[in-house]
Amino acid sequence: MTNNNKTYISELKDYVGKEVTLSGWLYNSRSSGKIQFLIIRDGTGLCQCIVEKGSVSDELFDELRHLGQESSIRVSGTVRADERSVGGYELAVTDAEVIGAATDYPITPKSHGIDFLLKNRHLHLRSRRQWCIGKVRHTVIDAIRRFFNDKGFVLIDTPIFMSMAGEDEQTLFEVDYFGEPLHLTQTGQLHLESAAMSFGKVYCFGPTFRAEKSKTRRHLTEFWMVEPEVAFIDLDGLLELAENFVYFITEQALTNNRSELEYLGADIAALEKMKPPFYRLTYTEAVEILTGEKTQKFLSEQLEQLQRQKQQIESRIGELEKKQAGQRKQWQKDKIAAELIELRAELGETDARIENNPKHAKLAAGFQWGKDLGGSDETIISQMHDKPIFVTHYPKDAKAFYMKTDRGNEKVVLNFDLLAPAGFGEIIGGSVREDDYEKLLKRISGQGLDVENYSWYLDLRKYGSVPHGGFGLGVERTVAWLTSEKHIRQCIAFPRLMDKVYI
Repeated sequence: MTNNNKTYISELKDYVGKEVTLSGWLYNSRSSGKIQFLIIRDGTGLCQCIVEKGSVSDELFDELRHLGQESSIRVSGTVRADERSVGGYELAVTDAEVIGAATDYPITPKSHGIDFLLKNRHLHLRSRRQWCIGKVRHTVIDAIRRFFNDKGFVLIDTPIFMSMAGEDEQTLFEVDYFGEPLHLTQTGQLHLESAAMSFGKVYCFGPTFRAEKSKTRRHLTEFWMVEPEVAFIDLDGLLELAENFVYFITEQALTNNRSELEYLGADIAALEKMKPPFYRLTYTEAVEILTGEKTQKFLSEQLEQLQRQKQQIESRIGELEKKQAGQRKQWQKDKIAAELIELRAELGETDARIENNPKHAKLAAGFQWGKDLGGSDETIISQMHDKPIFVTHYPKDAKAFYMKTDRGNEKVVLNFDLLAPAGFGEIIGGSVREDDYEKLLKRISGQGLDVENYSWYLDLRKYGSVPHGGFGLGVERTVAWLTSEKHIRQCIAFPRLMDKVYI
């Protein structure tokens, strides 16, 4: 057969009643006597292709029946609309050609541990869940560029090799740069401030590196971040910019990826409520929430709910295990096995939350003003709200040297974190930058940093200093929030973790 009329699965709605040719990979298959059901994927979607005995040669029918998962294939046939089929359309096959047969594909509907899947990430990316997450991520990245480009921001490519720290020096990745010690960038912000004094409104977008010794589900050692920087702006202006930015990203994901979000189990109803204004709390108000009786009651009720949820999951697992034992057809066993995988993963997450709940309650009750908010603190606050929350005016001593102190209260800085709701925590961190030369010099010296390394940065305060500020949004955390994905490692194609680098 030829490939002259190749069509993509995403285009099938335009070809109902017409004959097309699809080229893709065998995602799944089952046989029912004289009919075979082949699920084909081509990168744009999934399509059920129905092969009836007699519609193709006996030799081809038999070859297709024994075709292995992920074999590459080309199929031709007539498009039919059918709401019961994956994607809403199916193909009545009249011809097919096996391009590359595959046998013993390692990732099956059976249970696989996370280590196995990470070692086989090059294949795991073909799974439907990873495909859906990748599609949402693509939309998020497109929305990021579209938002800033349409608002007159200029893209600035900031360096990856850095001679100075923008954040905690303890999280620097040092590299040997022709015999000189440099490190991988933690942020493009400092260089971006220089560009903002030229272009007014700028942003950088690229990989960021943090040697943070954390194995939590929220941390990667390499992640992608977008950082806008604006001259002549105050804290209220930054909050408004961040608010509109997150709203735009959310709307784009809902518009372009609703089917993917539905498959991933995202809380679409909650995402549809993400319209400005978002909640606003000062750091001091957040501390009062954490240490208050209302939070202890909330966590106690949450624990009871989690325990009930655990019982329901365990009951469902027991039912499915009995049902699986009585099945004869392999496709039915595989379907049950796939559901059991999801349920056992959910049970593991529930057990972890039950174990952590009392710990988080104790940490919240004993929280002291002056500390930075930790992951558990952010989780609690975000779980208690149904929209994103701005937390502003953190203690100066808990934050970076470049953040501007509040001239009305020198103990705090003009900064903010934006917490995504439902326990997903921080997705944006930003601040107004210190624009006073003497104050900035004192902060740099006070933190034990080498002033000589920051001489050019201090120059920005000597020659036409202006109020300015910006923020950084982490792509992976944002994708995790939008998709309701619990592990950030699933939100980038090839994750880099503190203890795991595979391919």
